[in-house]
Amino acid sequence: MITKILLDCLLINYHLSMNSELYNQFVSILKEELVPAMGCTEPISVAYATAKAKTYLDGLATSATLIVSPNIVKNVKSVTVPHTGGLIGLKAAVLVGLVSGDASLELSVLSNAKKEDEDVIAQMMTSFPLKIEVCEEGNVFDIAIRLENECSSSYVRIADDHTKIVSIKQNDVEIYSQELEKKTVIDKSLLTIENIIEFANTVKIEDVSTALDRQIKCNLAIAKEGINNKYGANIGKIYLHAGVEDAERKAKAYAAAGSDARMNGCEMPVIINSGSGNQGLTCSVPVIVYAKETNKKYEEMIRALVVSNLVTIHLKSGIGTLSAYCGVVSAGAGAVAGISYLKGKTYEQIANVIINCLAIDSGIICDGAKASCAAKIMASLETGFLGIRMQESNNNFYTGCGIVKDNVEETIQSVNRLASKGMRDTDREIIKIMLENN
Repeated sequence: MITKILLDCLLINYHLSMNSELYNQFVSILKEELVPAMGCTEPISVAYATAKAKTYLDGLATSATLIVSPNIVKNVKSVTVPHTGGLIGLKAAVLVGLVSGDASLELSVLSNAKKEDEDVIAQMMTSFPLKIEVCEEGNVFDIAIRLENECSSSYVRIADDHTKIVSIKQNDVEIYSQELEKKTVIDKSLLTIENIIEFANTVKIEDVSTALDRQIKCNLAIAKEGINNKYGANIGKIYLHAGVEDAERKAKAYAAAGSDARMNGCEMPVIINSGSGNQGLTCSVPVIVYAKETNKKYEEMIRALVVSNLVTIHLKSGIGTLSAYCGVVSAGAGAVAGISYLKGKTYEQIANVIINCLAIDSGIICDGAKASCAAKIMASLETGFLGIRMQESNNNFYTGCGIVKDNVEETIQSVNRLASKGMRDTDREIIKIMLENN
């Protein structure tokens, strides 16, 4: 089937290949989304905001105020922040940005951190005055940091997205502002499963290889780190050695192992997807490992990664940046869509696999970034491979089976409604429960 697909690329003019604007949008989506980040992206965003604020402060900060939305609290509370010597939480994220951050690097803000910075941060954890306020109103994703000393002050606010700065103030004078709802030039509403498959069939490899080669290198490296060393609950390593190490088991285990490492302080970068490192790992590592284990060609792997990444972005774009809906559910469906593509399946078959996945595990909640994320990755991929086996035996979920609608796009819209609207109260209750543990 792969050979037929490659032949079709030469003989058939799909509408995507004729529509250069649409083609270019899809390429741009991949370039925009697949960027490197060190550590969990929410604490890294806090560190980035802090690093940006210090560039507008005259002298060193002697105190700070951090104002964040409840979902930022949820996603920073329990995760290890890189380059802090194993510290967790919002204060660690602020201090590492203040001490080690280079704002010009955005989500790689901590790439130039030094080992000796960890001792400075450890001392500041008890001595540096930081006031943390949780703002119930406003955006789901909202971070504002104010730095002060005797002579000056600075302020940076990030909202909607991990690097979207919407306000900068210097000595209480606003010197930069951006509308919160300003539309991006990248229109993700163009994404459909059918269009994604056609784009994967026809895309010129050189147009996407830079972003995807980097994803292969970085995400596979941290996955191997998680397999070879002890991190968190060691979900990936446990699962790998619990049975026969075939392509499917390795695909699931290595993805979980990448999260084991990332959630528990590993300082290696990850290429994210939809603003999330865990989603970036989940949608890419299984495809990479499965392709290598089944001796697929480089071009076949790249085209399958186009599918897995774009399907994940499509599923996640209607949900929003942060939600009570676990993002690796979308990424797990993306991964098995990519693996189904590797196996030569048609659009209709891949659509059925995605529906099967979403029908089963759309109830997995997001209760913040932490060690158990690796287990949720494992669960989403376990469901994904079940979805493939269901499709291969012609046993799929159809219209009226719970949230399943007439086709894959309508089913995706059902999930979007469930996650972005239906689970708002769930999200608030999750945060209340988590804060009771303080």
